[in-house]
Amino acid sequence: MKKLKKILFWLVLIIIVVISGAMTYCKTALPNVGPAVEMKIDGTPERIARGEYLANHVTVCIDCHSKRDWTRFSGPPLEGTLGMGGDAFDQKYGFPGAYYARNITPAGISRYTDGELFRVITTGVDKEGKAMFPIMPCATYGRMDEEDIKSIIAYIRTLKPIKNEVAQSSSDFPMNFIINTIPEKAHFTKRPDKTDAAAYSKYIISAAGCIECHTKADKGKLIAGTEFGGGREFPNPDGSMGRSSNITPDNETGIGSWTSDMFINLFHTHSDSLTLTTKLKPGELNSVMPWTMYGKMTNDDLTAIFNYLKTVKPISNKVEKYSVTAKK
Repeated sequence: MKKLKKILFWLVLIIIVVISGAMTYCKTALPNVGPAVEMKIDGTPERIARGEYLANHVTVCIDCHSKRDWTRFSGPPLEGTLGMGGDAFDQKYGFPGAYYARNITPAGISRYTDGELFRVITTGVDKEGKAMFPIMPCATYGRMDEEDIKSIIAYIRTLKPIKNEVAQSSSDFPMNFIINTIPEKAHFTKRPDKTDAAAYSKYIISAAGCIECHTKADKGKLIAGTEFGGGREFPNPDGSMGRSSNITPDNETGIGSWTSDMFINLFHTHSDSLTLTTKLKPGELNSVMPWTMYGKMTNDDLTAIFNYLKTVKPISNKVEKYSVTAKK
């Protein structure tokens, strides 16, 4: 009996040492994506224009990093708040912690070099070497064209400076250890020519991040096998619940019977002047999807997204897109 107790004692001790070692490694040696590269981005008018298009209508950086007007459909960004940050992505949205969109106006990023901004956008490691929770899909941006990322940086450098002290993000246990294992080195690709329709479609839908919201998730991690099938829940500020649509080519519950024109027109009608100026009444349908921003994407890019979606695996998933629920 004494021998068994001794063996158990040593087994428990070894397990404690291994776990402690792993936790120490995560906290001290990770993340490890390499140093920020030295670069100076030339803010030419062409580069800034490309960055403005991407940040406002494709990668929609301005969506998450601005205040949104929830009295109007899809919560368009409020003038005077572009890039100021502060929005919380926390436990009520199913995240394992409380994460805050940073201030990306010059008032918030002036201490960052271009290389440090480039690293944080494409790997999720900030100026101080700390890991960010990937609400911003850094791994996706790390597979984009370097020139597109540089264009986004050139554009946000031109935003109106807004002083706004944003709360520090924090992770719940055990994510406060796991988070350091998430960042990975970037693996950039060249933006395909539009003549290569399949490759370009894949590039643009990845940059737009459609998979992030239209796939079910558990504590922020996408659930394999549900890609583009919709049903992910997003609480609206008024207490109602929105759910992402099934955008797979399933004929009954997805977009299998849609045409390209139907797809494009939906974006246009959800981003027209009437949508932007009409105030919603209590209980009226609203959506966290930034329709008013995506709706200004070029028809070529919207068509590319539609064409890609027609190639994904159909998933039968009937989604109740909106329901009114009382705040707790």
